[in-house]
Amino acid sequence: MSATTDDIIEKMKGLTLLEASELVKQIEEVFGVDASAPAGGMVMAAGPAGGAAEAAEEKTEFDLVIKDVDASKRIAIIKVVRSLTSLGLKEAKDAVTNLPFSILEGKSKAECEEAMKTLTEGGATCEIA
Repeated sequence: MSATTDDIIEKMKGLTLLEASELVKQIEEVFGVDASAPAGGMVMAAGPAGGAAEAAEEKTEFDLVIKDVDASKRIAIIKVVRSLTSLGLKEAKDAVTNLPFSILEGKSKAECEEAMKTLTEGGATCEIA
C-alpha cells in the first residue's frame, strides 16, 4: 500500500462507531456507491447519470459451503450435516472429510445463515456463496 492509504487507515482506526457510520454514508453519497455489496469486497458503482441504467439483479439463491472443520469436532459436524441434509452416515462423513463441500445449494439466504450458525457453533468454518 502507499503511504497515503496507510495514513488514511490509521486515521480510520481512531474513529468511533458513529463517526465510521457517518463516513460510510458520506462516501456512498459522494461517490455513488453502495457499501452493502455482496461478500468478496466488490463495490457496485452507480450507472451513468441520466442514462437508462439497468438495476442489478438481487441474488435470491445461495449456496452454503463448508470450508474447514476442527478435527476434534468432526463427529459433531457429521451429525449436524446429517440433520441439515438427507445424507447418510457415509456420505456425511465423506462430505466433512473432503472439503470444501457445498452442503446447501440454491437455498434462501435465511436458510443458509441459520445452517451456517449451527455449523459454526459445532466447529466448522463456512461461507455463503
